[in-house]
Amino acid sequence: MKLGARIVKTGVAIVLALFIAELLELPNPVFAGIAAIFAIQPSIYRSYITIIEQIQGNVIGAIIAVLFVLIFGHQLVVVGLAAVIIILIMIKFGLEKSISMALVMMIAIMEIRGDEFLSFALLRFITIVLGVLSAFLVNLLFMPPKYETKLFNLIHNAQDEIIRWTRLAGRQASEHIATKKSLSKLKERLTNIDQVFSLFKEERSYFKKSSRAKGRKLVIYRQMITTSRSSYEVLKRLHKYENELTDLPEHFRMMIQERLDALLTYHEQLHLKFVGKLKAENMGFGSNEEYISRYDVMEIFAKEIAITKEDEEFSTYHLLHILSSILNYEEQLEHLDMLIVSIQRHHEKEVDTELKEEIY
Repeated sequence: MKLGARIVKTGVAIVLALFIAELLELPNPVFAGIAAIFAIQPSIYRSYITIIEQIQGNVIGAIIAVLFVLIFGHQLVVVGLAAVIIILIMIKFGLEKSISMALVMMIAIMEIRGDEFLSFALLRFITIVLGVLSAFLVNLLFMPPKYETKLFNLIHNAQDEIIRWTRLAGRQASEHIATKKSLSKLKERLTNIDQVFSLFKEERSYFKKSSRAKGRKLVIYRQMITTSRSSYEVLKRLHKYENELTDLPEHFRMMIQERLDALLTYHEQLHLKFVGKLKAENMGFGSNEEYISRYDVMEIFAKEIAITKEDEEFSTYHLLHILSSILNYEEQLEHLDMLIVSIQRHHEKEVDTELKEEIY
């Protein structure tokens, strides 16, 4: 079991909320701890949004609870009716995520009995809001998330895995069942990457200069993800048409294998280049004399069709699927390279220095 930052933050937020509530001698500090549990979020921006929604929900819950107690009393049926009203109001204002906290607020207030009902209700409200604010403070100051570093790590590690399996599949050396399982796991990892990218995208910059730099980084990371997905698509098609690939003429199969090797090496170099661990002059995809352009590949493919169109073993239809995925992968790599060159040429200092320690 992995002990993540959010788990630790939840524990710290509960302790902080209880400590402050006891320090202020608020009655029933346990409600501050409960509120802190609901308010912990995976990012600072989401925590800020949660604070706004939770406070709105707490205000609605407190107002409805006080009104219903003053008008109808403390009967159990009244509590249920108040809960229904609160839920309807929260849905009406688009505060569905804060319904649970609003109901906790309602129950905390409606269970108070006695002449000093209003003063105790106010103290309960303050206690619960204190818990929400404590959680936000912990999110802001304690183990702040570094989603850029995490995002790059996820992309880099997933891409390493894709590259290894693609090299094996290109040589028809991978075992069918093992490749199938790996494809399933890689699909899950790519989905996780999308989620982390969303969290990184949500993080707000407080200065105009930082906001522009963040925008440029988002463009590069989005292209990194797109490129990884295109390489995943190559692997998936190599796996799907592995039998057809084996039946290709030897020279054509070798051409595909060599081109794949060049593209995969190019992809590895781009990651190193992005973190400043590779000199630009050492990258020369397409610059050597042996490189065959995309147009030449299609011409060779067309000639092979004309020569072997009567050969049933040469499946041009399936080969077209493989070639199209490889050529698309190449285009995505070139676009990623262009973006990296641009940011390093004009905004070199914007590349997070921590990333330089992530690839060894």
